[in-house]
Amino acid sequence: MSHTYALPSDGTPTLLTRAAIIETADAIAAMQEPDGAIPWSPGDHTDAWDHLECVMALQLAGRSDAAAAGWEWLARSQRPDGSWPMRTVAGVVEDAGADSNQCAYVAAAAWHHWLITGDREHAARVWPVVRAALDFVLDLQQPAGQVWWARAADGSPHPEALLTGCSSTLHSLRCGLALADLVGEPRSEWELGAGMLRHALRTRPELFGRRDRWSMDLYYPVIGGVFRGAEGRARLRSRWDDFVVAGLGARCVDDQPWVTGAETCELAIALHLVGETEAACQLVRDIGHLRHDDGSYWTGWQFEAEANWPEERSSWTAAAVILAVDTLAGGVTETLFRGDDLPTGLVFPRDETAVRPGPDEVLLPRPRMGQLDERRK
Repeated sequence: MSHTYALPSDGTPTLLTRAAIIETADAIAAMQEPDGAIPWSPGDHTDAWDHLECVMALQLAGRSDAAAAGWEWLARSQRPDGSWPMRTVAGVVEDAGADSNQCAYVAAAAWHHWLITGDREHAARVWPVVRAALDFVLDLQQPAGQVWWARAADGSPHPEALLTGCSSTLHSLRCGLALADLVGEPRSEWELGAGMLRHALRTRPELFGRRDRWSMDLYYPVIGGVFRGAEGRARLRSRWDDFVVAGLGARCVDDQPWVTGAETCELAIALHLVGETEAACQLVRDIGHLRHDDGSYWTGWQFEAEANWPEERSSWTAAAVILAVDTLAGGVTETLFRGDDLPTGLVFPRDETAVRPGPDEVLLPRPRMGQLDERRK
């Protein structure tokens, strides 16, 4: 592999060494179960989205053996309707419902694998899995373009669309369209679905359940490609002080004294995609306090109690770190999320002017070392 996991030669220090990345990937692989599933932490549940995030990180770090086992588990556990259960524990389904975004993410992971390996045989093998999953997802799309977030075990839909989930699903649909072109099976219905979803996300905010408490709703529309450039910067700036804790990282929710590694890394990816790479790098550095001696990462830090909470080192937090570092290094994960070469789907003319960007003169401030770090000195 050619990745150095260092930023371009602009004087910025390496975020993580190659050895540190491998150590973190090994920590993820150590949590993998014999059947290939990667749970949140040992003994915890597995879901398709977080499992795939770990598979992507493993492939990036050169653990192709563990990544291949993860892909095999995914194919075996896909249900006839194209979905995966929300929760599986040690091979036993605990929640048979299906989350549309969890199912859609297989397309993003498959395209990421292609970007890393250029393996056409893998693309052909995974194509039926992706095709069935995205067909399942678009069966939950509504006439106005939004996608219901889940289908219950009895087959009934949960009639609510989530901003974060739909933004991620939009990106996954575009990856699915790229994979369809690669294998020579164009899917015009996906082009329409992606266009309708993007139109809804840009012009109909009332269609989506409000989750303003969660930082994901702030940055995932940027990662998903709904807003970029001045629009994206204005969006991230609008609640910067609500979520970013100087020197520690980003909060998961705005009303708790709790920073989390995965949300911090995802915010860093969003920042990089709108040109705020310096602030993005600082955030990734700031969560160094979550790193354990074995290369794994604590899920979060409760900074009033000064304790790691919950008491777990989650696989998906470690994976988010690897994906963020590769993005900031200009690796294939940046290509994946930037999506410059991905099909757009049907474009509605109004979409390009639906949201007016805010002022563009003031850049996001760099996070500064906070009081807790001062106490540690």
